[in-house]
Amino acid sequence: MADYFAHETAVIDEGCNIGAGTKIWHFSHLMTGCVLGEKCNIGQNVVVSPNVVLGKNVKVQNNVSIYEGVTCDDDVFLGPSMVFTNVINPRSAVNRKSEYLKTHVGKGASIGANATIVCGHNIGEFAFIGAGAVVTKEVPAYALVVGNPARQMGWMSEFGQKLLFDEDNIAVCSESGEKYKIENNKVSKLG
Repeated sequence: MADYFAHETAVIDEGCNIGAGTKIWHFSHLMTGCVLGEKCNIGQNVVVSPNVVLGKNVKVQNNVSIYEGVTCDDDVFLGPSMVFTNVINPRSAVNRKSEYLKTHVGKGASIGANATIVCGHNIGEFAFIGAGAVVTKEVPAYALVVGNPARQMGWMSEFGQKLLFDEDNIAVCSESGEKYKIENNKVSKLG
C-alpha cells in the first residue's frame, strides 16, 4: 500500500518515486521518472513531467506544469498557474527535446501566481518571485523580484518578510528576529 495519498482522478505513471506523506489532488498527472520528496502537496490539474525532481515539502498549487529540466529543492512554493518553460525558442514543427534548458529553484523559494520562469534561469534559495513576474535572468538568493521583465525590488527573509538594511548592512526579520547581512550585493543569514 502506498504511503502517500492520490485522489482517484490522479494519473500516476509507473516509475514515479513519491515520498511518504505526499498528497496528489484531482486531475493531476505524474509522469514516468519524476521524483517527489516527502510531504509534497500537488494541487489540482498539475502535470509533473519525466525526470522532474521535487524536494521535501514542495507545495505546487493548481494548474501548474513542471516540465522536464526543472528541479526544486526542499520547501519550494509554486503559486497557482505559474509557468516553467523548457525550450528557449519553441516551434511546433521543430523537435527541440534535445535542447531542453535546466531550471533550478533553491530551497525555500516562492514563485507567485501566474509568474513565468523562462528556462535556463535559476532561482536562488529563499528568493521571492512576485505574482505575474516574468523571470528572464538568474535570481539571487533572498531576492524579491516583480514585474515584466522581472526586476529586483529588494530582499526577503526566510519568513517572507521584506528586509531593510541599516548603515552596517544588517537587517532583522520583523517576524522571526533573525539577522541578515548584505555584502557585495549578496545576502546571507547570520548566526
